[in-house]
Amino acid sequence: MYLIIDIGNTRVKTALYREENLFEIFAFKKEEFHHKIEKIAKKYTIVKTIIASVGKLTEEDRQFLTHNFDYIELDSSTPVPFINNYDTPDTLGVDRIALVAAAVHLFPKTNLLVIDAGTCITFDFVTANNEYLGGAISPGIQTRYNSLSDYTANLPRLSKEHPSFFIGANTNDSIHSGVVNGVCKEIDGVIEQYRASYKKLTIVLTGGDADFLSSQLKSSIFVRPFFLIEGLYSILKFNL
Repeated sequence: MYLIIDIGNTRVKTALYREENLFEIFAFKKEEFHHKIEKIAKKYTIVKTIIASVGKLTEEDRQFLTHNFDYIELDSSTPVPFINNYDTPDTLGVDRIALVAAAVHLFPKTNLLVIDAGTCITFDFVTANNEYLGGAISPGIQTRYNSLSDYTANLPRLSKEHPSFFIGANTNDSIHSGVVNGVCKEIDGVIEQYRASYKKLTIVLTGGDADFLSSQLKSSIFVRPFFLIEGLYSILKFNL
């Protein structure tokens, strides 16, 4: 089996592939990392592992992984199945690298915009010629809710909720309308910008808020909750 490890800002996702098929997915808190991964290593025979972390791995993490697996740590120097035209490739996040790899693997020869809605909302564009051009980074939904509370004196900290109407009749409804409608209008507007330059455009929406947002967007999109995992697997196979 092949093991995929995706370390995010607060949680870790792992996936097992068997003979090209996604076999099982696990998710857990970052503080459980060593314990959970050790259980996977004991239960399954892992041929090769790829790990992507939005933060830096500690030396202890690397020693732990080396002890348990033959692994690749994804970074800007890892060979990938696309042409990277980003001006500063060493600053490109491993999550965005994986998303672009998934795009060229699952939608070859397609102008494709990947929207990852999580802590941040990232937009990543790859052309039908397999060229990654870049994209955009914006605050995610919960990040916007939190910032209203953190940087004002009287606004409450709320969790995401679909607004019942675009005109908020009280403070909570006004925040829900401002955050959620604002995000949806932003995403629809960015999609229209890309469509103005690339007529044949496919859009993929992924990330923790993908399902929450998908029904509210005007554009026709593919919702792929495991798109980043699929991209990491394609990079792993590309390097074997």
